[in-house]
Amino acid sequence: MLFHTWEFMIFFLIVFPVYLFLKKNNRYMNTWLLIASYFFYGWWNPLYLILIIISTLIDYCAGIGLSRPKARRYGWLIMSMVNNLFLLGFFKYYGFFAANFNELASFLHLGMRAPLFDITLPVGISFFTFQSMSYTIDVYRNRLKVETNFIRFASFVSLFPQLVAGPIERASNLLLQLEKEPEVKKKMISDGLSLFLVGLFKKIALADFMAKYADKVYNSPGEFSSLALVCGTIAFAWQIFFDFSGYTDMARGIAKFMGFELMINFNNPYTATGLRDFWQRWHISLSTWFKDYVYIPLGGSRKNKFHTYKNMMLTMIISGFWHGAAWTFLIWGTLHAVGRALTMELEEKNFYQRIPRLAKQIFIFAFACLTWVYFRGRSVTEANGILARIFRWDTAGRMEIPVVMFIMIGIIWIYELMFNSSSRKILELAPVRIGLALVMLVYIAFFATAAHNQFIYFQF
Repeated sequence: MLFHTWEFMIFFLIVFPVYLFLKKNNRYMNTWLLIASYFFYGWWNPLYLILIIISTLIDYCAGIGLSRPKARRYGWLIMSMVNNLFLLGFFKYYGFFAANFNELASFLHLGMRAPLFDITLPVGISFFTFQSMSYTIDVYRNRLKVETNFIRFASFVSLFPQLVAGPIERASNLLLQLEKEPEVKKKMISDGLSLFLVGLFKKIALADFMAKYADKVYNSPGEFSSLALVCGTIAFAWQIFFDFSGYTDMARGIAKFMGFELMINFNNPYTATGLRDFWQRWHISLSTWFKDYVYIPLGGSRKNKFHTYKNMMLTMIISGFWHGAAWTFLIWGTLHAVGRALTMELEEKNFYQRIPRLAKQIFIFAFACLTWVYFRGRSVTEANGILARIFRWDTAGRMEIPVVMFIMIGIIWIYELMFNSSSRKILELAPVRIGLALVMLVYIAFFATAAHNQFIYFQF
Protein backbone atom coordinates (compact mmCIF):
# COMPACT_ATOMS: atom_id res chain seq x y z
CA MET A 1 0.00 0.00 0.00
CA LEU A 2 1.82 3.10 -1.26
CA PHE A 3 1.24 6.49 0.34
CA HIS A 4 0.43 8.11 -2.98
CA THR A 5 -2.45 5.77 -3.92
CA TRP A 6 -6.21 5.80 -3.45
CA GLU A 7 -5.96 2.63 -1.37
CA PHE A 8 -3.89 4.42 1.26
CA MET A 9 -6.18 7.46 1.21
CA ILE A 10 -9.18 5.25 1.95
CA PHE A 11 -7.19 3.37 4.61
CA PHE A 12 -6.15 6.62 6.34
CA LEU A 13 -9.64 8.15 6.16
CA ILE A 14 -10.86 5.14 8.14
CA VAL A 15 -7.93 4.90 10.56
CA PHE A 16 -7.53 8.57 11.48
CA PRO A 17 -11.04 9.42 12.80
CA VAL A 18 -11.09 6.28 14.97
CA TYR A 19 -7.59 7.13 16.19
CA LEU A 20 -8.72 10.63 17.21
CA PHE A 21 -11.65 9.15 19.12
CA LEU A 22 -9.45 6.62 20.97
CA LYS A 23 -6.23 8.57 21.56
CA LYS A 24 -7.24 9.74 25.05
CA ASN A 25 -7.18 6.13 26.19
CA ASN A 26 -3.62 4.88 25.69
CA ARG A 27 -4.52 1.19 25.67
CA TYR A 28 -7.26 1.55 23.07
CA MET A 29 -5.17 3.94 20.96
CA ASN A 30 -2.21 1.57 20.74
CA THR A 31 -4.47 -1.41 20.05
CA TRP A 32 -6.04 0.46 17.13
CA LEU A 33 -2.63 1.57 15.84
CA LEU A 34 -1.42 -2.02 15.99
CA ILE A 35 -4.45 -3.33 14.07
CA ALA A 36 -4.05 -0.58 11.45
CA SER A 37 -0.30 -1.18 11.13
CA TYR A 38 -0.68 -4.94 10.72
CA PHE A 39 -3.38 -4.39 8.08
CA PHE A 40 -1.09 -1.89 6.33
CA TYR A 41 1.85 -4.32 6.33
CA GLY A 42 -0.28 -7.34 5.47
CA TRP A 43 -1.61 -5.55 2.38
CA TRP A 44 1.51 -6.71 0.49
CA ASN A 45 1.56 -10.29 1.79
CA PRO A 46 -0.37 -11.35 4.93
CA LEU A 47 2.00 -14.29 5.49
CA TYR A 48 4.90 -11.95 6.19
CA LEU A 49 3.04 -10.61 9.20
CA ILE A 50 4.36 -13.76 10.89
CA LEU A 51 7.91 -12.36 10.64
CA ILE A 52 7.17 -9.05 12.30
CA ILE A 53 5.13 -10.81 15.00
CA ILE A 54 8.00 -13.23 15.70
CA SER A 55 10.51 -10.37 15.92
CA THR A 56 8.18 -8.42 18.21
CA LEU A 57 7.44 -11.36 20.52
CA ILE A 58 11.06 -12.39 20.96
CA ASP A 59 12.33 -8.85 21.56
CA TYR A 60 9.50 -8.16 24.00
CA CYS A 61 10.40 -11.32 25.95
CA ALA A 62 14.10 -10.42 25.76
CA GLY A 63 13.33 -7.03 27.27
CA ILE A 64 11.38 -8.63 30.12
CA GLY A 65 14.22 -11.10 30.64
CA LEU A 66 16.76 -8.28 30.77
CA SER A 67 14.77 -6.60 33.54
CA ARG A 68 15.19 -9.49 35.95
CA PRO A 69 18.03 -8.83 38.42
CA LYS A 70 19.43 -12.36 38.46
CA ALA A 71 18.91 -13.06 34.81
CA ARG A 72 21.73 -13.95 32.48
CA ARG A 73 21.35 -10.70 30.64
CA TYR A 74 23.83 -11.45 27.87
CA GLY A 75 21.86 -14.54 26.87
CA TRP A 76 18.65 -12.53 26.38
CA LEU A 77 20.51 -10.01 24.24
CA ILE A 78 22.02 -12.77 22.11
CA MET A 79 18.58 -14.34 21.65
CA SER A 80 17.22 -11.06 20.33
CA MET A 81 20.14 -10.42 17.99
CA VAL A 82 20.28 -13.98 16.66
CA ASN A 83 16.57 -13.97 15.90
CA ASN A 84 16.59 -10.62 14.08
CA LEU A 85 19.79 -11.31 12.20
CA PHE A 86 18.56 -14.78 11.23
CA LEU A 87 15.32 -13.39 9.81
CA LEU A 88 17.23 -10.71 7.94
CA GLY A 89 19.99 -13.08 6.86
CA PHE A 90 17.75 -15.83 5.56
CA PHE A 91 15.30 -13.72 3.60
CA LYS A 92 17.78 -11.14 2.34
CA TYR A 93 21.16 -12.86 2.10
CA TYR A 94 20.68 -16.63 1.88
CA GLY A 95 20.35 -16.62 -1.90
CA PHE A 96 23.49 -14.51 -2.31
CA PHE A 97 25.65 -16.72 -0.09
CA ALA A 98 24.22 -19.96 -1.47
CA ALA A 99 24.82 -18.92 -5.09
CA ASN A 100 28.39 -17.80 -4.37
CA PHE A 101 29.07 -20.98 -2.38
CA ASN A 102 27.87 -23.09 -5.30
CA GLU A 103 30.11 -21.20 -7.71
CA LEU A 104 33.12 -21.70 -5.44
CA ALA A 105 32.29 -25.38 -4.87
CA SER A 106 31.98 -25.92 -8.61
CA PHE A 107 35.29 -24.17 -9.27
CA LEU A 108 37.03 -26.33 -6.63
CA HIS A 109 35.20 -29.50 -7.80
CA LEU A 110 33.94 -30.17 -4.28
CA GLY A 111 30.78 -31.96 -5.38
CA MET A 112 28.68 -29.95 -2.92
CA ARG A 113 25.76 -27.63 -3.52
CA ALA A 114 23.70 -25.43 -1.24
CA PRO A 115 19.95 -25.61 -1.94
CA LEU A 116 18.50 -22.56 -3.67
CA PHE A 117 15.03 -21.29 -2.85
CA ASP A 118 12.77 -18.78 -4.55
CA ILE A 119 12.65 -16.31 -1.65
CA THR A 120 10.70 -13.07 -1.91
CA LEU A 121 12.21 -10.33 0.21
CA PRO A 122 9.59 -9.11 2.73
CA VAL A 123 9.01 -5.37 2.45
CA GLY A 124 10.69 -3.40 5.24
CA ILE A 125 12.44 -6.33 6.94
CA SER A 126 15.73 -4.41 7.07
CA PHE A 127 13.98 -1.57 8.87
CA PHE A 128 11.76 -3.24 11.47
CA THR A 129 14.42 -5.78 12.52
CA PHE A 130 16.93 -2.99 13.17
CA GLN A 131 14.35 -0.91 15.01
CA SER A 132 13.27 -3.78 17.22
CA MET A 133 16.83 -4.95 17.86
CA SER A 134 17.95 -1.47 18.94
CA TYR A 135 15.38 -1.63 21.77
CA THR A 136 16.91 -4.74 23.36
CA ILE A 137 20.45 -3.37 22.94
CA ASP A 138 19.49 -0.13 24.69
CA VAL A 139 17.75 -2.04 27.49
CA TYR A 140 20.85 -4.22 27.88
CA ARG A 141 22.99 -1.08 28.12
CA ASN A 142 20.62 0.30 30.81
CA ARG A 143 19.88 3.31 28.59
CA LEU A 144 16.19 2.51 28.34
CA LYS A 145 13.56 1.21 30.70
CA VAL A 146 11.85 -2.07 29.87
CA GLU A 147 8.47 -1.85 28.15
CA THR A 148 6.07 -4.23 29.91
CA ASN A 149 3.01 -3.39 27.79
CA PHE A 150 3.12 -5.75 24.83
CA ILE A 151 0.57 -3.85 22.71
CA ARG A 152 2.50 -0.63 23.08
CA PHE A 153 5.79 -2.32 22.22
CA ALA A 154 4.23 -4.02 19.20
CA SER A 155 2.89 -0.63 18.05
CA PHE A 156 6.40 0.82 18.33
CA VAL A 157 7.86 -1.92 16.13
CA SER A 158 5.12 -1.74 13.49
CA LEU A 159 3.85 1.87 13.41
CA PHE A 160 2.65 2.09 9.81
CA PRO A 161 3.97 5.51 8.65
CA GLN A 162 7.62 4.46 9.01
CA LEU A 163 7.29 0.68 9.01
CA VAL A 164 8.50 -0.28 5.53
CA ALA A 165 11.19 2.31 4.72
CA GLY A 166 12.00 4.19 7.89
CA PRO A 167 13.19 6.35 9.37
CA ILE A 168 14.55 3.70 11.74
CA GLU A 169 13.24 5.04 15.03
CA ARG A 170 14.72 4.55 18.49
CA ALA A 171 12.57 3.41 21.38
CA SER A 172 13.83 6.40 23.36
CA ASN A 173 11.94 8.61 20.91
CA LEU A 174 8.95 6.76 19.48
CA LEU A 175 8.11 4.32 22.27
CA LEU A 176 8.02 7.14 24.79
CA GLN A 177 5.58 9.04 22.56
CA LEU A 178 3.28 6.02 22.53
CA GLU A 179 3.08 6.11 26.33
CA LYS A 180 1.10 9.35 26.41
CA GLU A 181 -1.74 10.99 24.57
CA PRO A 182 -0.43 12.60 21.38
CA GLU A 183 -1.22 16.28 20.97
CA VAL A 184 -2.91 16.78 17.61
CA LYS A 185 -2.76 20.55 17.22
CA LYS A 186 -3.52 22.77 14.24
CA LYS A 187 0.17 23.53 13.70
CA MET A 188 1.11 19.84 13.69
CA ILE A 189 -1.68 19.11 11.19
CA SER A 190 -0.61 21.97 8.91
CA ASP A 191 3.07 20.99 9.20
CA GLY A 192 2.13 17.38 8.54
CA LEU A 193 0.19 18.30 5.43
CA SER A 194 3.08 20.46 4.21
CA LEU A 195 5.58 17.61 4.73
CA PHE A 196 3.30 15.14 2.97
CA LEU A 197 2.84 17.50 0.03
CA VAL A 198 6.60 18.05 -0.30
CA GLY A 199 7.22 14.29 -0.12
CA LEU A 200 4.50 13.57 -2.66
CA PHE A 201 5.95 16.19 -5.02
CA LYS A 202 9.46 14.77 -4.60
CA LYS A 203 8.21 11.31 -5.51
CA ILE A 204 5.82 11.78 -8.41
CA ALA A 205 7.13 15.05 -9.87
CA LEU A 206 10.87 14.64 -9.37
CA ALA A 207 11.93 11.06 -8.60
CA ASP A 208 9.66 9.42 -11.16
CA PHE A 209 10.64 12.06 -13.74
CA MET A 210 14.37 11.46 -13.17
CA ALA A 211 13.73 7.71 -13.34
CA LYS A 212 12.59 7.93 -16.96
CA TYR A 213 16.02 9.03 -18.14
CA ALA A 214 18.05 7.04 -15.59
CA ASP A 215 16.21 3.81 -16.46
CA LYS A 216 16.56 4.41 -20.20
CA VAL A 217 20.34 4.77 -19.90
CA TYR A 218 20.99 2.04 -17.34
CA ASN A 219 18.73 -0.51 -19.02
CA SER A 220 20.92 -0.35 -22.15
CA PRO A 221 24.20 1.37 -21.17
CA GLY A 222 26.06 0.03 -24.20
CA GLU A 223 23.87 2.08 -26.53
CA PHE A 224 24.75 5.46 -24.98
CA SER A 225 27.74 7.77 -25.18
CA SER A 226 29.89 8.68 -22.19
CA LEU A 227 28.11 12.02 -21.83
CA ALA A 228 24.74 10.27 -21.74
CA LEU A 229 26.07 7.84 -19.11
CA VAL A 230 27.17 10.77 -16.97
CA CYS A 231 23.75 12.38 -17.37
CA GLY A 232 22.02 9.08 -16.54
CA THR A 233 24.13 8.71 -13.40
CA ILE A 234 23.32 12.26 -12.28
CA ALA A 235 19.65 11.52 -12.96
CA PHE A 236 19.82 8.42 -10.75
CA ALA A 237 21.63 10.33 -7.99
CA TRP A 238 18.74 12.78 -7.76
CA GLN A 239 16.14 10.07 -8.36
CA ILE A 240 17.21 8.01 -5.35
CA PHE A 241 17.43 11.12 -3.17
CA PHE A 242 13.97 12.38 -4.12
CA ASP A 243 12.51 8.89 -3.95
CA PHE A 244 13.81 8.04 -0.48
CA SER A 245 13.60 11.49 1.09
CA GLY A 246 10.13 11.84 -0.46
CA TYR A 247 8.98 8.68 1.31
CA THR A 248 10.50 9.93 4.57
CA ASP A 249 8.77 13.30 4.23
CA MET A 250 5.42 11.60 3.64
CA ALA A 251 6.00 9.24 6.57
CA ARG A 252 6.96 12.12 8.86
CA GLY A 253 4.00 14.15 7.59
CA ILE A 254 1.50 11.37 8.32
CA ALA A 255 3.03 10.80 11.75
CA LYS A 256 3.01 14.53 12.55
CA PHE A 257 -0.62 14.70 11.42
CA MET A 258 -1.30 12.09 14.12
CA GLY A 259 0.74 13.93 16.77
CA PHE A 260 4.00 11.92 16.52
CA GLU A 261 7.46 13.33 15.80
CA LEU A 262 9.74 11.13 13.69
CA MET A 263 13.42 11.92 13.24
CA ILE A 264 14.75 13.79 10.21
CA ASN A 265 16.31 11.32 7.79
CA PHE A 266 17.78 13.62 5.13
CA ASN A 267 19.32 17.07 5.33
CA ASN A 268 20.24 18.23 1.81
CA PRO A 269 23.09 15.68 1.37
CA TYR A 270 24.16 17.01 -2.03
CA THR A 271 25.22 20.27 -0.41
CA ALA A 272 27.74 18.40 1.78
CA THR A 273 31.30 19.74 1.82
CA GLY A 274 32.95 16.46 2.87
CA LEU A 275 32.22 12.75 3.06
CA ARG A 276 31.73 12.93 6.80
CA ASP A 277 29.27 15.74 6.22
CA PHE A 278 27.56 13.70 3.49
CA TRP A 279 26.92 10.76 5.82
CA GLN A 280 25.65 13.09 8.52
CA ARG A 281 23.03 14.23 6.01
CA TRP A 282 22.17 11.03 4.09
CA HIS A 283 19.86 8.37 5.62
CA ILE A 284 20.59 9.79 9.05
CA SER A 285 18.60 7.17 10.96
CA LEU A 286 20.68 4.34 9.44
CA SER A 287 24.01 6.17 9.74
CA THR A 288 23.44 6.89 13.42
CA TRP A 289 22.20 3.30 13.96
CA PHE A 290 25.46 1.88 12.60
CA LYS A 291 27.46 4.40 14.58
CA ASP A 292 25.74 3.49 17.88
CA TYR A 293 25.41 -0.27 17.40
CA VAL A 294 28.38 -1.22 15.21
CA TYR A 295 31.11 1.44 15.14
CA ILE A 296 31.13 2.26 18.88
CA PRO A 297 30.90 -1.42 20.04
CA LEU A 298 33.84 -2.21 17.71
CA GLY A 299 35.85 0.35 19.66
CA GLY A 300 35.09 3.53 17.76
CA SER A 301 37.97 5.98 18.06
CA ARG A 302 38.93 4.97 21.60
CA LYS A 303 42.22 3.33 20.59
CA ASN A 304 44.91 4.30 18.11
CA LYS A 305 44.51 5.65 14.59
CA PHE A 306 44.74 2.22 12.95
CA HIS A 307 41.81 0.86 14.97
CA THR A 308 39.78 4.01 14.34
CA TYR A 309 40.20 3.65 10.58
CA LYS A 310 39.54 -0.10 10.73
CA ASN A 311 36.34 0.35 12.72
CA MET A 312 35.11 3.13 10.47
CA MET A 313 35.80 1.21 7.25
CA LEU A 314 34.28 -2.02 8.54
CA THR A 315 31.14 -0.17 9.64
CA MET A 316 30.72 1.48 6.24
CA ILE A 317 31.28 -1.78 4.35
CA ILE A 318 28.64 -3.50 6.50
CA SER A 319 26.35 -0.54 5.88
CA GLY A 320 26.83 -1.00 2.14
CA PHE A 321 25.94 -4.68 2.37
CA TRP A 322 22.83 -3.78 4.39
CA HIS A 323 21.48 -2.17 1.25
CA GLY A 324 21.41 -5.36 -0.76
CA ALA A 325 22.73 -8.89 -1.20
CA ALA A 326 25.04 -8.25 -4.13
CA TRP A 327 28.71 -7.53 -4.76
CA THR A 328 27.72 -4.16 -6.21
CA PHE A 329 26.49 -2.96 -2.81
CA LEU A 330 29.61 -4.26 -1.09
CA ILE A 331 31.76 -2.33 -3.55
CA TRP A 332 29.60 0.77 -3.09
CA GLY A 333 30.08 0.61 0.67
CA THR A 334 33.79 -0.11 0.29
CA LEU A 335 34.33 2.87 -2.00
CA HIS A 336 32.70 5.17 0.55
CA ALA A 337 34.79 3.54 3.29
CA VAL A 338 38.02 4.13 1.33
CA GLY A 339 36.97 7.67 0.42
CA ARG A 340 36.17 8.43 4.04
CA ALA A 341 39.53 7.00 5.16
CA LEU A 342 41.45 9.07 2.61
CA THR A 343 39.68 12.30 3.51
CA MET A 344 39.17 11.87 7.25
CA GLU A 345 42.23 13.87 8.28
CA LEU A 346 42.25 15.98 5.13
CA GLU A 347 38.87 17.49 6.00
CA GLU A 348 40.30 18.72 9.31
CA LYS A 349 43.23 20.58 7.71
CA ASN A 350 43.19 24.36 7.51
CA PHE A 351 43.88 24.43 3.78
CA TYR A 352 40.80 22.24 3.15
CA GLN A 353 38.70 24.73 5.07
CA ARG A 354 40.01 27.49 2.78
CA ILE A 355 38.85 25.71 -0.38
CA PRO A 356 35.72 27.41 -1.77
CA ARG A 357 32.58 25.81 -0.39
CA LEU A 358 31.06 25.32 -3.85
CA ALA A 359 34.17 23.50 -5.09
CA LYS A 360 33.99 21.06 -2.18
CA GLN A 361 30.28 20.50 -2.77
CA ILE A 362 30.84 19.74 -6.46
CA PHE A 363 33.64 17.31 -5.60
CA ILE A 364 31.55 15.41 -3.03
CA PHE A 365 28.59 15.27 -5.41
CA ALA A 366 30.84 13.94 -8.19
CA PHE A 367 32.26 11.27 -5.87
CA ALA A 368 28.76 10.25 -4.74
CA CYS A 369 27.64 10.00 -8.38
CA LEU A 370 30.57 7.76 -9.36
CA THR A 371 29.81 5.39 -6.48
CA TRP A 372 26.09 5.38 -7.39
CA VAL A 373 27.12 3.59 -10.60
CA TYR A 374 27.68 0.41 -8.53
CA PHE A 375 24.47 0.98 -6.59
CA ARG A 376 22.42 1.24 -9.80
CA GLY A 377 24.37 -1.17 -12.00
CA ARG A 378 22.89 -4.63 -12.43
CA SER A 379 26.28 -6.30 -11.97
CA VAL A 380 29.88 -5.48 -11.13
CA THR A 381 30.87 -6.13 -14.75
CA GLU A 382 28.24 -3.68 -16.03
CA ALA A 383 29.20 -1.01 -13.49
CA ASN A 384 32.90 -1.41 -14.35
CA GLY A 385 32.05 -1.06 -18.02
CA ILE A 386 30.02 2.12 -17.45
CA LEU A 387 32.82 3.73 -15.43
CA ALA A 388 35.43 2.66 -18.00
CA ARG A 389 33.45 4.31 -20.80
CA ILE A 390 32.92 7.45 -18.74
CA PHE A 391 36.64 7.87 -17.99
CA ARG A 392 37.83 7.19 -21.54
CA TRP A 393 35.08 9.54 -22.82
CA ASP A 394 33.58 7.50 -25.61
CA THR A 395 31.55 9.68 -28.00
CA ALA A 396 30.05 6.69 -29.81
CA GLY A 397 26.42 5.89 -29.07
CA ARG A 398 23.26 7.84 -28.37
CA MET A 399 23.72 11.31 -26.90
CA GLU A 400 20.38 12.38 -25.49
CA ILE A 401 20.80 15.35 -23.16
CA PRO A 402 17.84 15.85 -20.76
CA VAL A 403 17.78 19.66 -20.79
CA VAL A 404 14.53 19.95 -18.81
CA MET A 405 15.89 17.61 -16.15
CA PHE A 406 19.03 19.72 -15.69
CA ILE A 407 16.98 22.90 -15.43
CA MET A 408 14.96 21.24 -12.66
CA ILE A 409 18.12 20.03 -10.91
CA GLY A 410 19.63 23.51 -11.14
CA ILE A 411 16.57 25.11 -9.55
CA ILE A 412 16.51 22.49 -6.79
CA TRP A 413 20.22 22.82 -6.03
CA ILE A 414 19.91 26.62 -5.82
CA TYR A 415 16.99 26.14 -3.43
CA GLU A 416 19.05 23.77 -1.25
CA LEU A 417 22.06 26.11 -1.24
CA MET A 418 19.76 28.95 -0.17
CA PHE A 419 18.26 26.69 2.51
CA ASN A 420 21.74 26.19 3.99
CA SER A 421 22.60 29.89 3.92
CA SER A 422 21.41 33.13 5.47
CA SER A 423 18.92 33.36 2.59
CA ARG A 424 16.86 30.70 4.33
CA LYS A 425 14.79 33.51 5.89
CA ILE A 426 13.39 34.29 2.43
CA LEU A 427 12.28 30.69 1.91
CA GLU A 428 10.50 30.71 5.27
CA LEU A 429 8.33 33.71 4.43
CA ALA A 430 4.63 32.81 4.32
CA PRO A 431 4.04 34.11 0.75
CA VAL A 432 7.02 32.09 -0.55
CA ARG A 433 5.87 28.91 1.20
CA ILE A 434 2.30 29.32 -0.02
CA GLY A 435 3.53 30.02 -3.55
CA LEU A 436 5.70 26.91 -3.60
CA ALA A 437 2.83 24.82 -2.22
CA LEU A 438 0.51 26.09 -4.98
CA VAL A 439 3.09 25.26 -7.66
CA MET A 440 3.41 21.71 -6.29
CA LEU A 441 -0.36 21.27 -6.10
CA VAL A 442 -0.84 22.48 -9.67
CA TYR A 443 1.82 20.13 -10.96
CA ILE A 444 0.41 17.16 -9.08
CA ALA A 445 -3.13 17.94 -10.25
CA PHE A 446 -2.39 18.52 -13.94
CA PHE A 447 0.90 16.82 -14.83
CA ALA A 448 1.34 13.79 -12.56
CA THR A 449 0.77 10.42 -14.23
CA ALA A 450 -1.48 7.69 -12.93
CA ALA A 451 1.35 5.14 -13.00
CA HIS A 452 3.47 5.02 -9.84
CA ASN A 453 6.97 3.58 -9.52
CA GLN A 454 7.71 1.49 -6.46
CA PHE A 455 9.86 3.23 -3.85
CA ILE A 456 13.51 2.22 -4.38
CA TYR A 457 14.20 1.46 -0.73
CA PHE A 458 11.33 -1.02 -0.52
CA GLN A 459 13.78 -3.57 -1.97
CA PHE A 460 16.11 -3.14 1.00
